[in-house]
Amino acid sequence: MSTEPLLIVADHVAGRVTVLTVPGGTQVAALEGRHVSEHAGFLALPGGRIACVDDLRGELLVLDPGAARAGRPLLTATAPVAVPAEHLAADTGAEHVVVTTGLGAHEEPWSELVTAVELNTGRAVRSRIRAGEPGVTLAGPGAGALALLRHRAPGELAAFPLASLLDAGPGCPHRIPAARAPLPDDGHGDAYDPVTGRVFAATGAGVHRVRVTGGALAPEPPLPWRCAGRGYFLRVDARRRLLWSCVRGGPDAPSRWPEWSNTAWCHALDTGRTEHVELGPGLVFRMALARHAVAFTRIHPDGDELVLVDTTGERPAVTARRPLPPMAGAPRRGGTPWDSVQRRAVAASPGADWVAVSRGGHGEVALFDARAGEQRALLRTGTPLDEGGRLAMVRPGDGASGDTVGR
Repeated sequence: MSTEPLLIVADHVAGRVTVLTVPGGTQVAALEGRHVSEHAGFLALPGGRIACVDDLRGELLVLDPGAARAGRPLLTATAPVAVPAEHLAADTGAEHVVVTTGLGAHEEPWSELVTAVELNTGRAVRSRIRAGEPGVTLAGPGAGALALLRHRAPGELAAFPLASLLDAGPGCPHRIPAARAPLPDDGHGDAYDPVTGRVFAATGAGVHRVRVTGGALAPEPPLPWRCAGRGYFLRVDARRRLLWSCVRGGPDAPSRWPEWSNTAWCHALDTGRTEHVELGPGLVFRMALARHAVAFTRIHPDGDELVLVDTTGERPAVTARRPLPPMAGAPRRGGTPWDSVQRRAVAASPGADWVAVSRGGHGEVALFDARAGEQRALLRTGTPLDEGGRLAMVRPGDGASGDTVGR
């Protein structure tokens, strides 16, 4: 059995999912007519499986890249879910997945639907919760888990017993939270630490923490950013017991995005120590966790780059900045960095030293050796990868499923 990583490339605009070997780029399998939700992204499941949502068909997909490498089907299970998918998360036993809905192509909140899925049976149940763009985490294993939805404006964490969502019955009945905890209105990012039972939510004021004990929520003092800006995204590095975010500062106007500052924020879950690493100006979007590094892409009119932050020393530090080739249709000065422009996706496996970076609109994925900080391969995907596509990298036993929130 091969232990080399596999790269999942989803062109959500063209509607194709491809599995490639790393670093060779040999195609292992492909799915046509599948438009993976770019916002909800990929959720790592045990055994090297991946869950995602087909936003056009309204289906949860469970992919097994390792099975495809062995000659078996890539797509192992599906379940109907409400779309457009906003976020998805699994319980700690990976028996269930909850999918929330967001704005999609609309400017105002309009969907109240949340779908709870039993993975082993494919049973999917929809409930009405509250219109918005909710994040989601599942605290605990199995049907006894608590589903926590993070809402904005007004901000709150709303807790629902997963069993109550699974037993909702037909007609998309409305569900009332069993417990609530207050949050600021500008939440953006969710994480769960099963070791301590804490749920984390990133807001402008810092990282809010709630300890989950049974069905009760116990708010704790938030973790301050201690740097200028607001945190976007949260990721748990389960292997190193670290919590990561990217804090964006600078002017509020999206047209002034080249002036935004970006700071990697790293919090040790066991010691409480917090570190900061400056990444540079421009647009830093999502991050990826490799075996010995965390990878960020930085888009800027003066040139894009891959930023590698080493995690093996006493403190995290930038060890490499590698230029990335420009994208036709890249964000420009005076415009917004996300409307009708190309972007980049980044992926890594916590069990490997490879980092993949897409070049939106060009159908290219560059592979970097994170230890050496050098590019080793350039893969052609066969589709344009407009808007950057979405990437995921899996390696058997890499521990990625320790992060139970989709990325």
